[in-house]
Formats: sequence, structure tokens, C-alpha cells
Amino acid sequence: MTRRRGGLAWFLPKTPDVLGLLSAQGRLTVDGAEAFDRWAAGAEQEATRVRALEHAADDARRAVVAALRSAFTTPVEPEDLYELSERLDAVMNQMKDLVREAEVLSMAPDPAMAEMSHLVAAGVRDLVAAFPDLAASPDAATAAADRAIRRHRGIERVYRRAMSELVLAPEIGEVTAKRELYRRYARIGDAVEHVANRVWYAVVKQG
Repeated sequence: MTRRRGGLAWFLPKTPDVLGLLSAQGRLTVDGAEAFDRWAAGAEQEATRVRALEHAADDARRAVVAALRSAFTTPVEPEDLYELSERLDAVMNQMKDLVREAEVLSMAPDPAMAEMSHLVAAGVRDLVAAFPDLAASPDAATAAADRAIRRHRGIERVYRRAMSELVLAPEIGEVTAKRELYRRYARIGDAVEHVANRVWYAVVKQG
């Protein structure tokens, strides 16, 4: 039995910083999105970095899940933290998959893809900015989520414009490849919105 200053020392289960671990996963995802943005702007070597960061983000997600399993208490509902981590992971996975698909198709990013990639990166930054505020400043968290949703709408606008311009492309192979990649961008935008909606849900549950 351990005594401290004549009294009993009470030991409570350690509480891991789950929100901090989620933010760490988020920072790696931001790095991945920014590498993705640079890749789409013409820096081909960033494809390797996107893949490396996807693996690092996977490790960070596993740390979040392990912490949730051992945490005595959490600042936000464990279910919400798990969902946020999982949905953010989907964004990173889809960016990696798009880069791989472009390489398979031997299709370099065009200006529309570069524009959508820039919006994806901005949206991911907005999402991750929401995480530290989930418990302490819910209004700031939902404001960041709203910004991410606006990025999603921007991606949709670029997607529709780019798809409509494909009718002018003379080469059927180019049309087919670009259509597939544009659709992948639309799905990434949907995934960004999916995370933002969960931020809102987590905040509403706290209220």
C-alpha cells in the first residue's frame, strides 16, 4: 500500500488523450492532402509522399482506436471519436487511390483536377481545425465544419463544369480516363462532407 503525506494515494485508470490522438491523425491527413494538392499541380514525386502519409495516418488511426478501448473517460462520446477517425481515414484512402488510379491510367492531372485537389486540401484543413474545439468550443468546431462543407460544394461545381467540358474532348480514351478520375474527386468531396456532418452530430449530442 502506498502512502503520501500520511494519506492513502488514490490511483485512477489513466485517461489517454484521445482527442489529441485524433488531432495527430488529422495533422498527418492534412500533410497528405497538401502532398495530394502539390501532386495535382504537377509535382509527380509527391505521389510517393501521399502513399507514405496514408500508411502513417493508418497507424495514427490504430492509436486512436486503441486509446478508445482503454480510456476511462473521453471529452467527446467514444462513438463520435471513432466515427470521425474512420471517416477521416476514408478521405486519406481515397486520395491515395486516386493517385494510384491516375498512374495506372497514365493520366496527368489537368487544371480541373488541380482545382479540385486544392479544394480538397482546404477542406481537410478545415475538418482538422474542428477537432481540438469539439469539447471546448463547439461553435468554433461547427464553424470549421461549415467551411469544409463549402469546400465540398466548390468541388461539386468544378466537377460539373469539368464533366460538361469532356464532350469537347476528341479522344475517347482521354474522356474515359478523365471521367473516372473526376468521379473519384466527387467521391472525395463527399467523404469530406461526411466528416463535417459527423462533427455537427457530435456537437449536437453534447448539447
